Amino acid sequence: MSLEELYRYLRWRMEPDDERAVGRFWRIVKVFEFMEGLLPEEPRVLDLCAGTGIAGAAAAKATNAPLLTVLDARNEDLEKARKWLEIAGISPELKLITGDVREVSKLVGEHDLAVLWGLTMPHFDPFDAVRIFANVALSLSEDGVFVMEETDRVYGILYHIGYKDFLVESKTEDHTIVSVHEGYNLKRGTFRRTYYKLPGFEKITEEEYRLWDVASQLAIGSVFFREWKLITRNEHGINSVSHLLYFRRPRKNIARGVLTDF
Repeated sequence: MSLEELYRYLRWRMEPDDERAVGRFWRIVKVFEFMEGLLPEEPRVLDLCAGTGIAGAAAAKATNAPLLTVLDARNEDLEKARKWLEIAGISPELKLITGDVREVSKLVGEHDLAVLWGLTMPHFDPFDAVRIFANVALSLSEDGVFVMEETDRVYGILYHIGYKDFLVESKTEDHTIVSVHEGYNLKRGTFRRTYYKLPGFEKITEEEYRLWDVASQLAIGSVFFREWKLITRNEHGINSVSHLLYFRRPRKNIARGVLTDF
């Protein structure tokens, strides 16, 4: 079993035939419209860990982008980006790439706006994060922008809710998906959890997660970008969209140096 198998059960609101996902799409469009003065004009958009490309298509809609590149490690959802463009009523050039975001600078050409949406960073440990920021910096133009949707899990999970050894992740009429704590990797700073499908307690996969806070990601990003800022959910005011981490003007020389020695 694999992460791809897990995501067949844990479906986020990103399917273009789901009315709730379509509503989410238009809210993401509003976020990028809110950021109008902070974004490059008519940018070449790069959607990272894109899933179906919902966020990239929304960014392309809001910015009148001539190019949208959609990248994900799982290829089964990428074609759905075409449907999102149809819903948006736009027709930029579309490139679909199956690949590792930690190697993105080797997989794509230059872009002006990169987005990483949907609270994706728990899949990556701090060492991965350094590689991601460096690779994104090398994938952007000199005045390029990187926008992440993120939340603070140190406060939200560890303090506000409390870490759970046993957790119901999702439930439908046919099955329930649960996860069980299996350990902590001190060197990588990740929690290991095993996922099971009920009834039957069928094992789906084991995954490791980093419970990222916002400040750590801003700090790493500040190494690779000259400008950075936090736009809180209260500031942008768009329902169901979390905090935005904003980075501009990549430090490509630093990114190259770090990746050479990393």
